[in-house]
Amino acid sequence: MKLDPFQTFRVAAADLNGQMRGKRLPSAYASKLSNGAVRMPYSALNVDIWGHDIANSPLVFETGDADGVLMPTERGPVPMPWLKTPTALVPMMMQSEDGTPFLGDPRQALRHVLERYEKRGWTVMAATEMEFTLVDDSGDTLTPPTDPRSGRALFCGDVLSLDELDAFDLFFTELYEGAAEMGIPVQTMTSEGGLGQFEVTLNHQNALRAADDALLFKLLLRGVARNHGMAATCMAKPYLDDAGNGMHVHFSVLDAQGNNVFDNGGPEGSETLMHALGGCTAAMQASTLIFAPHGPSYDRFAPGAHAPTTVCWAYENRTAALRIPGGSPTARRIEHRTAGGDVNPYLMLAVVLGAAIEGIEKTLSPPAPISGNAYDQDLPQLAKDWATAIDLFETDPFIARCLPNDLIRNMVMTKRQELRLLGDIPKSEQWKTYLERV
Repeated sequence: MKLDPFQTFRVAAADLNGQMRGKRLPSAYASKLSNGAVRMPYSALNVDIWGHDIANSPLVFETGDADGVLMPTERGPVPMPWLKTPTALVPMMMQSEDGTPFLGDPRQALRHVLERYEKRGWTVMAATEMEFTLVDDSGDTLTPPTDPRSGRALFCGDVLSLDELDAFDLFFTELYEGAAEMGIPVQTMTSEGGLGQFEVTLNHQNALRAADDALLFKLLLRGVARNHGMAATCMAKPYLDDAGNGMHVHFSVLDAQGNNVFDNGGPEGSETLMHALGGCTAAMQASTLIFAPHGPSYDRFAPGAHAPTTVCWAYENRTAALRIPGGSPTARRIEHRTAGGDVNPYLMLAVVLGAAIEGIEKTLSPPAPISGNAYDQDLPQLAKDWATAIDLFETDPFIARCLPNDLIRNMVMTKRQELRLLGDIPKSEQWKTYLERV
C-alpha cells in the first residue's frame, strides 16, 4: 500500500459508539499494514462514550488487555480533506492472531450478518439519509449558527429552503468537494424543519460500503463545519423544543442474477419482502438500544415529532417505523425510519439486516400494514427509556439470533456503565459529551 504524497496517515477502527480508535503513523509504515503490524487492544473498541475502559470487561484485566490485529479494510486509504496537512485515513478492522474476525468490532459484526445473505448468493444494497444540525457551541448552551450573509443567528427552521442552503453555500460546496475526494456518493442536501437542521442522502450501494460511507461522512461533516466556525452534530435532539435528527436506511436485496428479491412485479412486494418485514418487526422493540444508543436519544421519541415510536409498517406512510416506498417494482425496498442520527451505522445495519434475514429464513409473517397516523393507533411501543432498552437487548432471544453474542455482551456492559456515569452530569451539560462524538 502506497500513501504518497501524504506525510503521515491514520489507521483506525470504529468502536461501539462509532468513534474512530487508532494511531498516527509515518507514510513509510504503509507497507507494513497488510502484514498485521499494527496492533491495538481488543478493549479499545469496547470503551464508553468518554473513552474509559469498561469495568469488569473480560477484554481488559481478565485477559491481560490483550492485543488484536488491525487489518486494512477493502476501502483503502481515504483522504482527510478538512485537515491542513495532507493526510490519509486507512480504515481498519480487528481480528485475532489466527485471522478470526473479532466480532466485538462493529464492522466485523456487520460482515458476519452479511455472510448469511452471501450464502444464498444475495447482495444487500443500502442507502442512508442522515440529518444533522449546525450549531454555535462557543457558549454554555447550544445556540443557532450565524447566517454568513447577515451576520445574525438563524431564528427558525425553514424546510426545503433553497435560501437557507445558499446562505451556507461555501460550507456545502466544501462538503461536496470533500465527499468526492473521499469517494462518498453524496446525492441531495436539503434544509429540514429544525433550527439549523439539514439532511444529506448518500446513494444506494453495497451495504458494507454504505455503512463505511455514513461513518466517514460524519468525520468529514464535523471537520468541515469547524473550518467554517461552527459545529455540526448528529445528536438525536440538539434542542429539546425543536426537531430531532434521524438516520433512515433504505435497503433491498439482489439475487445472483441481479434481480431484486423484494420485487414481485406489483406494488405489494414479494413474499420475501413480507418475511423480511416479519423479522424487522419482531426485532424492533428489543433493537431500540441500537436505534437510540445514548441517554439523550430518548428525547427524540415524542409522538407527532416525525420520529416513529411504534412497531408497525405501511406502504408510503412516513408515520410508520417501516415504510415501503412507491415507485417501480424493480426498486422495491424497505425504509427503516426509527434510528436517531446518533447511531453507529455498522450496528444499525447489522441489527436491521440480521432481523430481516432471520425473518426470511424462518418465513415469519409481519402484522397487517397500518394506514393513517401511526401516532393515533394502539400499537406496540419501542422501549420507553434507556435502561429498559438495555435490558431488552441483553435478554431478547431474537436479538441473540441476529447479532454475535460477544457484541451483545460488550454493548450491554458499555451502556450500563454510561447509564451510571451520565447520571452524575446535569441534563444541561450532557450535550458537551455527545456533540461531536455521535
